[in-house]
Amino acid sequence: MPRLKGLVAWPWVLITNLRPLSGLKKGLSMSGITDVAIDDREPEAFVGLFKSAGVENVRVERLKVGDFIVNQSWLFERKTMVDFCASLVDGRLFRQAIRMLGWDGHVVMILEGGSKECAKSRVSREAIQGALITLGVFFGIPVLRAMDAEEVVRLMGYTVQQSERFSRSAILRHGYRPKKLRTRQLFVLQGLPGIGRERAESLLEAFGSVEAVMMAEAEELAEVEGIGEKTARRVREVIAGVIATTEWLQCRG
Repeated sequence: MPRLKGLVAWPWVLITNLRPLSGLKKGLSMSGITDVAIDDREPEAFVGLFKSAGVENVRVERLKVGDFIVNQSWLFERKTMVDFCASLVDGRLFRQAIRMLGWDGHVVMILEGGSKECAKSRVSREAIQGALITLGVFFGIPVLRAMDAEEVVRLMGYTVQQSERFSRSAILRHGYRPKKLRTRQLFVLQGLPGIGRERAESLLEAFGSVEAVMMAEAEELAEVEGIGEKTARRVREVIAGVIATTEWLQCRG
């Protein structure tokens, strides 16, 4: 699979012709980004980084979900590796991921820092890999890696650039990546055992959100048309397995 300065190309797609985004402090032109909302709990340095990159409309406010909203269409959640491991242990990670899926737009998670920073958290490499698989494969949330704050901003720029290129391109991209909110919710629910398109629609209609489905008891799930007791038990077993893993990690911490 082709690699480009730390970014992994999507399957069957060769990523080329990214405009250089190096040198934030040297007057980076953040082509494509016109508007950025930053959560007020993020470091103040991000305001300066975006402004030095030429983004005129940069504001700080309390966001209900995510850490950055770019061009009112991209939601980015930034986590340091220390916070990523801590949120895996205390159970915040997947709750945050479910809330991200409820946002009507593109969602991306960026991990900042090196893996060694998780050493003191006592979270195993296998647990981290399992979380990344769950986020990327089953929740459909892309996870990018950055070494520092500058690279976090740079990755947002790359992402918007690529979005513009693909929106103008006739390149056929293999693989399914839903964009609309409801389609993304159905995509996540179809990752549960025995849940196809019709059953996912029934669950979403009955409970209203992915989070509500995840919190429902087997008896409640079984009452939904087309689900039944057997499928409801299988769904609860998978969800209970995630919860049990989280509780085990909490005990270790």
